[in-house]
Amino acid sequence: MTETRWVPGRAPVAVVMITLNEAHNLEAVAENLRGWAQEVFIVDSHSRDATVDIALRHGITLIQRRFRGFGDQWGFALQRLPVTAPYTMKLDPDERLSDALKDAIVAATARGGWDGLSVQRRWWFMSRPLPIRETILRVWVTGACRFSDVAVNEHPIVEGRIETVNADLEHLDSPDLDHWFEKQNRYSTAEAISSHTGGSMATPPKLFGNRLERRMWLKTLLRRLPLHHHLLFLYYWLWKGTWRAGRVGYISARLWSDVWRIRAYKRYELELTGVLPHKRVYGPGTPDARVAQYE
Repeated sequence: MTETRWVPGRAPVAVVMITLNEAHNLEAVAENLRGWAQEVFIVDSHSRDATVDIALRHGITLIQRRFRGFGDQWGFALQRLPVTAPYTMKLDPDERLSDALKDAIVAATARGGWDGLSVQRRWWFMSRPLPIRETILRVWVTGACRFSDVAVNEHPIVEGRIETVNADLEHLDSPDLDHWFEKQNRYSTAEAISSHTGGSMATPPKLFGNRLERRMWLKTLLRRLPLHHHLLFLYYWLWKGTWRAGRVGYISARLWSDVWRIRAYKRYELELTGVLPHKRVYGPGTPDARVAQYE
């Protein structure tokens, strides 16, 4: 396969992603960034699918490193990747920049005067947009960011002036429910282990702190409430308004609350047994030459 080089786009931004078996997303996200990002980097956790092939074909700079946790992997990315662009953007492979967001970020970089830039991330579920948007920090002056040292649900931390652009970053989530359930099983296990072993949160929870600190405070409070998964369903269904998305909105609210229930069950199991889950390998591998093979 002939490797190509990424052609710098109009935005002075280095886009950074971490991946594991993201071939189903990578073709589309590369096309989404083409002509816009100055440079694109990937830290891959030894994917088994075509992630590496697709990245190299599009000229993306890719390195591989064993995964030890999201916070650790992002910390490595910020410290070791040869970023030359004046601004850096965190992007997940299941996210796409709208044209309005591309224009807004370019305008913000031309204006300057900020250390971090928050965007409006719109949620999708079952390939349908939901009436949910969250303000999330995703762009910063290169070198001005660090990541919370957590196993899962990592967050960028930028000191200084944070501005917000009101344009959408589309969070497409999983391509189908089969993928979604598999991903949530892994994430809920990681969160249960982190909680059971006293792992730190993204930031210390504070009721009167910044947006992230308030979010962590609410998350801590919700965990302590009885039947919190029922409250979470009502939060998404009524407060966030997923009812406006019809049956897809109902299913999304129900499943998100179920994830909290499963996480609580997994933590309870850890408290009962004191045994952490074993790492498992799912799906077939390659034939073993020591064993006779049959079609």
